[in-house]
Amino acid sequence: MVGFKTFRLALFLTAIWLPAGSLLWAADAIISKVSDSSGNYCHLRFPAIREGTLYSDRPVLKDPNEGDIVDFYGPCNHDPLGTEEVRRQREYYRQRLRQMPEGE
Repeated sequence: MVGFKTFRLALFLTAIWLPAGSLLWAADAIISKVSDSSGNYCHLRFPAIREGTLYSDRPVLKDPNEGDIVDFYGPCNHDPLGTEEVRRQREYYRQRLRQMPEGE
């Protein structure tokens, strides 16, 4: 019985920690955040999403040292791994693929 309670507690803590962990990691990935005087509009700089994870359930940001940095102008609460950003980067990725010459 004690083993089952421990298992349930571990499962509960994991269910809470995993989603929160990805959000915290995304917040740490913001390279710079400069807001206007009202505090509602910001210039954010953060790494782009890895192409290999762009269509997965859990997108992952690139390493900032790779140099693929997104300059975003908009709401200060913008999530670099949120659905809006994933949709925007998917569209950018599709446009890049269309512009590539055949055979590459």
